[in-house]
Amino acid sequence: MTDQRDLYSPERRTALVLTGTGADGAYHAGVLRALHEVGVKIDLVAGRGIGVASAVLSSVDGASRLWDPTGLWGVPAVGELYGWRLPMRLLGGLVVAIALVLLAPALLLALSLLVYPFGLLLGMLGLEAGNGVIQGYVRLLAALFHSGALPTWLPRIVTIVAGATVVALFGYAVLAWRRLPYARRQGGNLAWLMLGAPLDQLRAVSHFARGVWDLLRGGHGPWPPNPDEFSRRFSELLADNAGQPGFRELLLVVHDLDARRDLVFGLLRAPYQAALFPASGSTGPRRADAFDLSTPGRTDLLHVLHGALSPGALTEPALVRFPADSYWRGEVHRLADRPACLGRLLEEVAAAGVEQVIIVAATPNAPRPHELVPPRADVRGRLSEYLSAADAAALDDALRHLEHRFRGVYVIRPSHNPIHALDFAGAYDVRSDRWQTLAELMSQGHEDASRLFIERVLGASGERLSWLASDGTR
Repeated sequence: MTDQRDLYSPERRTALVLTGTGADGAYHAGVLRALHEVGVKIDLVAGRGIGVASAVLSSVDGASRLWDPTGLWGVPAVGELYGWRLPMRLLGGLVVAIALVLLAPALLLALSLLVYPFGLLLGMLGLEAGNGVIQGYVRLLAALFHSGALPTWLPRIVTIVAGATVVALFGYAVLAWRRLPYARRQGGNLAWLMLGAPLDQLRAVSHFARGVWDLLRGGHGPWPPNPDEFSRRFSELLADNAGQPGFRELLLVVHDLDARRDLVFGLLRAPYQAALFPASGSTGPRRADAFDLSTPGRTDLLHVLHGALSPGALTEPALVRFPADSYWRGEVHRLADRPACLGRLLEEVAAAGVEQVIIVAATPNAPRPHELVPPRADVRGRLSEYLSAADAAALDDALRHLEHRFRGVYVIRPSHNPIHALDFAGAYDVRSDRWQTLAELMSQGHEDASRLFIERVLGASGERLSWLASDGTR
């Protein structure tokens, strides 16, 4: 990427773009804190993935809820985000239970390694109970391994456990279908309908939506909120405080699985609002994928947050019903996150009149030779590695193809980060041979923002402006 640090000017229209998945939000929190402490002027905040939650709070002067010790990234509940869905836990329990049942005969025989020495020890102490323990254990083995017993009780237990699990899975699938906000006919085999996606994002959606709702209602009001009231209160708060310190314009992006395109949602000031979001009743092509959050009656914000926190294929997508008078004529679509949405987001940021952009990502730069680390051996670790790699590739592609749209592009990202997208409890860093936590990732974001932007960019810009002022020229 071309070095454009000398072009930075606080007089230009500036956007802060937050991108990433899952635990990357802790890095966002540290960067936002550093930028807040020095009062960096930001006109617009934009986000995809977990960056949507960070951008929404940052746009209404609520970013401090992200970095506070008791804030959204500081409470223990963060470690429970994106857990395995109940069907996957039941299926895992079934596998473990069947394995234990099938291994029960071998385990009983192995127990003799403890029973016989224990009985012998009691006998050496002069206690008759030692012989009783051994004889009782022999009778137990004889009864369990009798030719008329072992072939009967073992398959019966396996059948009962498997049958109970299947019934529980079917019951859960029915209850989950009944809880859907909108009916969507689903095709496919029965196994997928019962199991579904492996991870549950609903705790993450509730966690961050609750943080926004507490800000909108001051910690009061019913929970969960009505989607219409959630969007209305947010747009009113942002519109009523436009231009005030801490309040910024907003752009969000999420992927529509049914329309097979990225959708853009935002709340901008004139004239950019009219340029990016078509008026009601217009016939332009952007009616299909550009939506104004300030439009009365829209219930999009909560659905966008839900979709942005739903990694594609790993979680069930969010369902949103479009208004009957919209381009999609009241259809119910599925929304999910897509790392490559970052490219579309940067295009919209450029169309909103932004001249310089600060991009925040928790994925480190591409490794150099001899920097390979062992791959993760756990399932969540493998999924995390894939998500983080996809985020890094999307960022590099976006920078390569869209850098020319701006007069200045400034990227804040770590040089090394062992915590991947789903590592909400932290991760082991093989390079430093220790465990790294989300609190350390947040501190790293603060340090990187200070080093890569505040000292290097703002510091150099301040020196240049001072020299121009003393020279009397511009």
